[in-house]
Amino acid sequence: MVDRELLTYLESFLTPRRRGLNQQTITQRTDHFTVAIEDVYQLHNTSAVIRSCDIFGVQNVHVIEEINAKRIDREIAMGAQKWVDVHRYSTTKKCIEHLQSKGYQIVATTPHDDSVQLKDFDINTPAAFFFGQEQHGLSDLVLDAADSKLHIPMVGFTESLNISVSAAIILQSVTNRLRNSTLPWRLSEEQQLQKRMDWAKKVIKSHQKIIDRYYDERAQS
Repeated sequence: MVDRELLTYLESFLTPRRRGLNQQTITQRTDHFTVAIEDVYQLHNTSAVIRSCDIFGVQNVHVIEEINAKRIDREIAMGAQKWVDVHRYSTTKKCIEHLQSKGYQIVATTPHDDSVQLKDFDINTPAAFFFGQEQHGLSDLVLDAADSKLHIPMVGFTESLNISVSAAIILQSVTNRLRNSTLPWRLSEEQQLQKRMDWAKKVIKSHQKIIDRYYDERAQS
């Protein structure tokens, strides 16, 4: 469990604006939906999808690197990636199995087969939205494992959108509907406290020294 007194102490080192922003933002985070990115080649697309997750309040992102192994290290260290949790997998199979064990339905984003339109997607069940390679899309493994398939309706000559654009459109739609529902979509109180602790550590330089000093002083009091 999170040491609440330590959290209060750490957050006292933040500016009032940062402290308020952290506390406000965490109340809008959700684990009801998550995103999985399968072997996306372009680094900026991976970064853009993660940024969309942050913008629309999706706390966890799952990145599969079965083919393009270890390509996202530089991107993970930048910008919005500090505020979401990025989980990495060496195979698609491991990612699917992990998400299924957490109770997520596997949702393949594809314009083909029997996919449903975005507006008709049922938000009631926790869902992991899978996005595939820029050129080839999702693997057969994901398509075969999918509990449902989803597409964004289009009326032009072009059949597909850039992966980062697709992710942004889908996440905006489903998270907006989620927040207007009566579903228990927020993180638990303990999860919120843990993320506030994590975020404070990421902002405060030499946070470990501050924590050590805090416990030393508490032991002496």
